Amino acid sequence: MSAYFSALSAALKSAGIFQPCLVLDLGRLDRNIALVKDRLAPGLAVRLVDKSLACPPLLAHIAKALGTNHVMTFHPPISEAVLKAFPDADLLYGKPMPVGAARAALVNGEADWSRVCWLIDTQDRLAEYGALADELEIELRIAFEIDVGLHRGGFASPEALSQALSALPSHKRLRCEGVMAYEAHAPHIPGLFGGPVKALAKASAQATAFVACLGADQRRILNIGGSKTALLHHGSVANEVSMGSAFVLPSDFATPGLEGFQPGAFIATPILKVVEPMLPGPLAVTRLLQALGRFPHKGCYLYGGKWMAEPAFPEGMQTNGLLGLSSNQQFMGLPADATPRPGDHAFLRPTQSEAVLQQFGSIAVFSGGRIIDRWPALPMA
Repeated sequence: MSAYFSALSAALKSAGIFQPCLVLDLGRLDRNIALVKDRLAPGLAVRLVDKSLACPPLLAHIAKALGTNHVMTFHPPISEAVLKAFPDADLLYGKPMPVGAARAALVNGEADWSRVCWLIDTQDRLAEYGALADELEIELRIAFEIDVGLHRGGFASPEALSQALSALPSHKRLRCEGVMAYEAHAPHIPGLFGGPVKALAKASAQATAFVACLGADQRRILNIGGSKTALLHHGSVANEVSMGSAFVLPSDFATPGLEGFQPGAFIATPILKVVEPMLPGPLAVTRLLQALGRFPHKGCYLYGGKWMAEPAFPEGMQTNGLLGLSSNQQFMGLPADATPRPGDHAFLRPTQSEAVLQQFGSIAVFSGGRIIDRWPALPMA
């Protein structure tokens, strides 16, 4: 990995990038996309998760490769940006929006919100959205959130969904297009309780029971899965799966369902100082803690810090609890034989792509040994 990160650092220096940035490895991204295409079960479409890929050129690159225009969205400002950037995009909300947020978007927004399907998780919210549609005299597309084991909300049983469906005729401007299920719990179920395979099979069976409640014209969207589970569905009732973080594989997503995927995004930041670190106070305290292995003999200070990320390079670089974290100049412990110099780049692997991709304004795209482009990320809103 030293050669890999040295190549990234050389490309950044050649491009004149000497401040914290997010680097996207285009080659690794394309290999991850190829794995998705190879492993995706026949008949399943991919719905791209915009909060995890909050960069229009990145979304466009993946969408083109997969031949999809489906997007899962979570936040009205980002939804509106996606609607404007992609005139043919079909959006499904991945969480229920307060009806006030939906009203504000529909009344004040400048995009085509008819391409958005809103998520309904309770009878009360169904009534609220029905009233909103009547108030604005527009038709609203909706899908129902169903609970297949995560227990984060949504309709808890097919019977509860049937009751909601029976109320639909009284909301003449609401059009049901399907259901959304999420089983992020499945990869984390211990073997004592059946393990991930059994949990995933149970979630699929539960989804099938929910879908049986829908009419033939209410099954356009049968959504399940996330990055950790999407490629594990085979023969499911679903017709689409949601994926986002898998394409750049932050560390929280290094799970058995994504074997062979490579991390494709790193935070790069210049090393400001290389030091023989000392704690404030008597030197003897520093020496004692170093002898006990509690404090390093060598360290560095980074340009910025306190990101949702784990140290990746230089090898052996670690945070230190005695000095803590800093978003201005973060101290990192180094092995005694480490040889970085001020001006070299340190690299950290994001633990998630959500929010992290948006923290640096634009993304430096690495390909063929150089930075070939800067892709603007969507602003934090």
